[in-house]
Amino acid sequence: MKTDTRSFDDAHLLGDTTTHSPAPLRLSHAAEQEVARQLTICNACRYCEGFCAVFPAMTRRLQFNAADAHYLANLCHNCGACLHACQYAPPHEFALNLPRALARARAQTYQAFAWPAPLAVLYRRNGAALTLALAAALAFFLALGAALNGKLWGVGGTSFYGVFPHNLLVGLFAPVFLFAVGALAVGVRRFLRDVGPVTESVAPGADAIAEAAHDALTLKYLDGGHGDGCPNADDAYTPWRRVMHHCTFYGFMLCFAATALATVYHYAFGWPAPYDWPSLPKLLGAAGGAGLLIGLSGQWHLNRRRDPAHGDAAQKPMDLGFIALLWLIAASGLLLWWARAAPGMAALLCVHLGAVMALFLTLPYGKFAHGIYRAAALLRHAVERRRPNPVAVGAD
Repeated sequence: MKTDTRSFDDAHLLGDTTTHSPAPLRLSHAAEQEVARQLTICNACRYCEGFCAVFPAMTRRLQFNAADAHYLANLCHNCGACLHACQYAPPHEFALNLPRALARARAQTYQAFAWPAPLAVLYRRNGAALTLALAAALAFFLALGAALNGKLWGVGGTSFYGVFPHNLLVGLFAPVFLFAVGALAVGVRRFLRDVGPVTESVAPGADAIAEAAHDALTLKYLDGGHGDGCPNADDAYTPWRRVMHHCTFYGFMLCFAATALATVYHYAFGWPAPYDWPSLPKLLGAAGGAGLLIGLSGQWHLNRRRDPAHGDAAQKPMDLGFIALLWLIAASGLLLWWARAAPGMAALLCVHLGAVMALFLTLPYGKFAHGIYRAAALLRHAVERRRPNPVAVGAD
């Protein structure tokens, strides 16, 4: 593929593909080259300038290197509105499909900055199969251990710690959780260091941090640019994708809060689990589990029916694998509450714990990681837009 390196003035001609800027772009992947080609044309047109943060950030550049491609790809929320508004979309000869190009560049982000990188490649290629196989294998070994101790069946009403001692669970899950946190931290640090000097040379102010947090937590840019939501294949807009993302995210955070509070109860007050209704960990966990089931079921439905032009079909296994695993965790967690007195409680506990451990092991490489990288991109955008525009044109 020929790398398009036209300057802003050249790009205004749109038909000229022969003039090059003197500085090389150093694009290493076809996905990043395609982002540079399309954004060069977008930078001349600017019809979508008010749609989302990608376009104001785009206008601060005359050309797009690999770091810019990763930054703008993660700033994109993949609502698809710009594709439906674009006069240069297929069948036009320019063949612009920016949501797809940016989605493919985001996949490169997971590989380029992930640690260790081979795990990211393996997960991307076999996301659904790898995730579910890992959860099944871990659940099997937990069940085998419980069976060898005579606790796999017929122990209904027993505390979870009666099946697996508390210290054993801490010994199993703490290293895996710390690995996930460490791997994500390494990836985000690499990403911020690579996408430009702005976030390194200028410490983010409180206003920039607050803006980035607000935009991330409200999914500000998942609204189609005008508040109506994401477009469908028939050009009709719907808010449901944003709603289901909110249910999933805040459901997950409620479950995390329940676990964190239970940890405080255990170590600070000596109150071991399980906790009865209506204790605060139980309330948080039940609300979070219900939110996850609603949000994930909705996302699965919307993902399967979404216009294929909006994204990268090669990433479907990664997306659906993450949704399926998180749904299994939420469903098995709520079932444990209902089946605590049933003879199969221990077997269900093994399924739940195996799925949770598989989630931790795959967190740095899939759809969970995209939220972390997106928050980092939003922070960089909030800092950058408070600096003078070096191009001196555009919405910023």
